Amino acid sequence: MTPHAPYHHGSRAVQDLVGVRELADHVGRSIGPGIRPVAAAFLELQPMLVIGGADPAGAVWASLLTGAPGFVRATGPRQMSVAGSPGEGDPLAPALAQEGTPVGTIALDPRTRRRMRLNGRARPTPRGLAIEADQVFSNCPKYIQKRELLPGGRSGGPSTPTHGAELTDEQRTLIAAADTFFLATVHAHGADASHRGGNPGFVHVTSPTELTWRDYPGNSMFLTLGNLATDPRAGLLFLDWTTGTTLQLTGTARTDHAADGSRTLRFTLTEAVLTPSASPWQWSAPDYSPANPRQGD
Repeated sequence: MTPHAPYHHGSRAVQDLVGVRELADHVGRSIGPGIRPVAAAFLELQPMLVIGGADPAGAVWASLLTGAPGFVRATGPRQMSVAGSPGEGDPLAPALAQEGTPVGTIALDPRTRRRMRLNGRARPTPRGLAIEADQVFSNCPKYIQKRELLPGGRSGGPSTPTHGAELTDEQRTLIAAADTFFLATVHAHGADASHRGGNPGFVHVTSPTELTWRDYPGNSMFLTLGNLATDPRAGLLFLDWTTGTTLQLTGTARTDHAADGSRTLRFTLTEAVLTPSASPWQWSAPDYSPANPRQGD
């Protein structure tokens, strides 16, 4: 797989198993290294960006970056710049302080139910980060809950993160109420960050170290599941849209394919990081996506 090729053998294997290779080829034509003007305009409106990658020890994490709209900008035909970087306590901060770290990013706008992904290599800059793009593409609005950004925001910065090897009752409650999370994965040539959404309860905590969720039908690319087919390391990010608290999980994930064609992801935790007030933004109550399956269906 070259840096700009849309798929590696892991994604191809999942596409073939599900029987969507032809559709994936069609959708994959939208993936390229360039940031188009419409994508550049979208980036400048965003107050947050999710970034995923591996820390120096090899654990995969998804982290949240925030700022006033304009803190993320296209600064070249293949370059995205970010004013700011994760806080010192963020597990991905050491990797992003190094040159050439493979990263996946996703800018998701709940206000418009739009999202854009950019994968490439990051380097530190005096103002934050610059990411040289290998893959840029948009996804459909499926499973994105609509929210409005409330005026103002919270004062003060993030609280000190707490670390643990098992989920606490507070963390299990946050996950059980979640309608959205972000998922970082890696492969031999890079990293990816994607979004998962559903009605509250779509993520199940089956033990203090295990989560499961159904894989809902998507764009047939299978970038995330393809990565997991070749490398099980994964990072999850949950955000409390009201308080700004983030819960970052790292561990491994695998996909169970059932005979009826359904898929379930099973995640095993190795470390959890809870950061109160990690985001300064407050969002309205959600208008759930009409694409969300009802729980129990």
